[in-house]
Amino acid sequence: MTNITIIGSGFAALTAARALRKRKVDASITMISPRRELHFLPSTIWIPAGIRSGARLKVPLGHFFEKYRIDFVEASVTGLKDGGRIVETDRGDFSNDHLIVACGARFIRKLPGIEHALIPCEGIAVGEEIGRRLDAMKGGTIAVGFSTNPEEPGAMRGGPMFEFLFIIDTLLRQRGKRPGFQIVFFSPSPRPGARLGERAVDGLLREMKDRGIATQLGRKILRIEERKVVLDGGGEIEADLILFMPGLTGPAWLANTELPLSPGGMIKADEMCRVDGLPNVWVAGDAGSFPGPDWMPKQAHQADLQALAVAANIAAVESGDAPSTRFKPELVCIVDTLDSGMLVFRNEKFNFVGPKMKLFHWLKRLFERHYLTTFR
Repeated sequence: MTNITIIGSGFAALTAARALRKRKVDASITMISPRRELHFLPSTIWIPAGIRSGARLKVPLGHFFEKYRIDFVEASVTGLKDGGRIVETDRGDFSNDHLIVACGARFIRKLPGIEHALIPCEGIAVGEEIGRRLDAMKGGTIAVGFSTNPEEPGAMRGGPMFEFLFIIDTLLRQRGKRPGFQIVFFSPSPRPGARLGERAVDGLLREMKDRGIATQLGRKILRIEERKVVLDGGGEIEADLILFMPGLTGPAWLANTELPLSPGGMIKADEMCRVDGLPNVWVAGDAGSFPGPDWMPKQAHQADLQALAVAANIAAVESGDAPSTRFKPELVCIVDTLDSGMLVFRNEKFNFVGPKMKLFHWLKRLFERHYLTTFR
């Protein structure tokens, strides 16, 4: 029987497996990942406010594996050989007829002193630590910022940092503590969030101004010290709490493979998610470098769309047809502020930016419920 091996257990991996079964692909599916649960990181923004607990955002996948007939291997991938036909792990080698790389990316930790900052999307534990730090603070300065991969500008996660920025401000106001705090947003980009569209950037910067959030924009980040962010040109931000999101690159084990890599360290793929030059090797989600518009995001929704294309193309190959399904570039983002939100939608035809509304906060929670119900 044909074996389809999926590396990863996040959004792209789970969506690919589910879509393959919905397309009636009669193959064994092996999923390899260090953990057998989904960590729903988009909702870590609500942990500091107590709206969500870390435990609630850890979704056991045993039922999902049983429902979709997935053989799960709890292991860490260390490399590939034979053109991707063999996956090397710390628990042995696994062969396949199709390989889907859907393991996500990793953060670039080269900035000097980055250990002095909390990286929110690094895991649920970081969201919990942010909550503990905020609870203990009676005043001071909070610095929030992000950067990108200089070799691959789209490899970034800016949206969550805007959310942490606004949610922390709202939370402090709700607790009556905001007057004792200064909040500073920093970014090497003069107009951070440009992938959302110019109107969205204007709205974000206006929101910062209205909330009294100071900005340090367009200056290279040189290093982070224990209580300081040092910027190019002699600028410094003294801070009691630093939240920083560095750019993304591919997983470290890619160095032990034949996979073609982009300048930013991602796996090079075409518009059908095929890895360049390697038959039946596919990539979906943050680990890939794909053709498309310069605003194409690294986010769960885009990973899902790529995973759906992978499943359609594998189904075509297994039916004796040529793959023909291109993934759809699409950005859907709700920038949450704890009590409201701003909706941004972008595809190749238009860019919609909605006004800040309470409705969008609840819509984001509805999306969360959909994902958690699907995978739980």
